[in-house]
Amino acid sequence: MNMVSDRSKKIIITLAYISAVVLLASTGFASEGGAHHPDSGAQMKDFGWRVFNFAVLVAILVWALKKADIKGSLAARQAGIEKSLKDAEAARDAAEAKLRQYGVKLDQASKEIDELHAAIIREGELEKSRIIAEANVAAEKIVAQAALSAEQETVKARNELRAEAARLAVEIATGKLTGAVQKNDHDRFVGEYLDKVVQIQ
Repeated sequence: MNMVSDRSKKIIITLAYISAVVLLASTGFASEGGAHHPDSGAQMKDFGWRVFNFAVLVAILVWALKKADIKGSLAARQAGIEKSLKDAEAARDAAEAKLRQYGVKLDQASKEIDELHAAIIREGELEKSRIIAEANVAAEKIVAQAALSAEQETVKARNELRAEAARLAVEIATGKLTGAVQKNDHDRFVGEYLDKVVQIQ
């Protein structure tokens, strides 16, 4: 900012110096050539007004530059740019922090998904093992029930066969069949008895 101020001062001093030199030169020119040119006084007067107009113009420009407060506006502009840069850096830092947070959250979510997937697989394996165990127990019960039923049927058939054999033995013993039973009937009774015994076993 001081550079702008020093530069303005240098311009003003240079313009003032040039104006003074021109004014002195014109005054000297007018005094030398006064005898030769009858209109030299009018020319000098015109030149003086021109220098005066130039000086007024320079003064107005200097006043306008000071009024516009170029130094203050440039300082304000620089401060605004610095503030914008600081805000941009803060926004960048905040965005990077958010990115890191989201990266951590994404990693955590991926880990939770993997754990959930593993838990589901473990649960499925346990359920499968439980179902197989229950099926094995049910099958064993069915086999045991079938074996028990078969054994009961065998016992029942044996008892019936024994009862039949006892009845026949009683009838033969009492003589009811003594006259009526022929050798063929006797062989047939024995054969039926043997067939039933074979079926039961």
